[in-house]
Amino acid sequence: MTDQRTPGSAPDEVPATTELGVNEEELEAAGIDLAVAEAAAPDREIAVEVGENIVEVRNLTVKFGGLLALDDVSFDIRRGEILGLIGPNGAGKTTCFNAMTGVYKPTSGDVLLEGASIKGQKQHRITRMGLARTFQNIRLFGEMTALENVVVGLDARHRTSVPGALLRLPRHTREEKSAIERGMALLEFVGIADHAGTLSRHLPYGYQRRLEIARALATDPKVLCLDEPAAGFNPAEKEELMELIRTIRADGYTVLLIEHDMKLVMGVTDRIVVLEFGRKIADAVPHEIRNDPRVIAAYLGEPEDDVA
Repeated sequence: MTDQRTPGSAPDEVPATTELGVNEEELEAAGIDLAVAEAAAPDREIAVEVGENIVEVRNLTVKFGGLLALDDVSFDIRRGEILGLIGPNGAGKTTCFNAMTGVYKPTSGDVLLEGASIKGQKQHRITRMGLARTFQNIRLFGEMTALENVVVGLDARHRTSVPGALLRLPRHTREEKSAIERGMALLEFVGIADHAGTLSRHLPYGYQRRLEIARALATDPKVLCLDEPAAGFNPAEKEELMELIRTIRADGYTVLLIEHDMKLVMGVTDRIVVLEFGRKIADAVPHEIRNDPRVIAAYLGEPEDDVA
């Protein structure tokens, strides 16, 4: 089996993992049963090994008329890591996110997923290829239950035709049963299984955030992109979110995180890319970013001790 060590760990500290890259010790510490974790994504197939580039952003440029929103940005995301993408307001973080996930069409440059270009693909196609995202503004189906919202995400991997669903052919019946089972496993994985039958609009705000993450995980992503998942959270909820993100990585996922809360970013990421005025100004591990004068001047704007 390939080396599945957690990014940043010492060479001789190799945690116990399964063939899917699941870190059993971290899942156990988070209170997640291994059977639940593997039931949440039984068909996940990842071609690259831990530490190899799974996403490559190459010279990405986005222009809106005469406005240069993203200027020749390049960085990689390695399988098994939590990468933070940060910067002050207007730095180009969301533009980069949107260009990667098909919301915007890049003016130039490319985005590769496992070596294959996804530039210009429609959003649903990029999701099926393995790049799933959440949104800063929650986009759930309010009149559907929590479980139904997750099942919608699972539909991205279903192969039943419309006639097959209408006629309830055996394949549709099998996929429907599997979707309910996996949907419940995902709700348990993110900690809201007790609310499976609750309409999503009636869920507490923090649970809605967790539900949106569960729905994104339902698509079996190779990379999970989280757009400011802690927006509106109190300190206790942010701590719980950090634990959830670590648990998601422990289950073999790669995570790209946009977030303004520096304590959260510094506490959960393995590496951080910093943007300013649409250009990349830093790409390093958290403690180096914390002490980088360019980052302090552009984004933190306060003494080091205040952002620890």
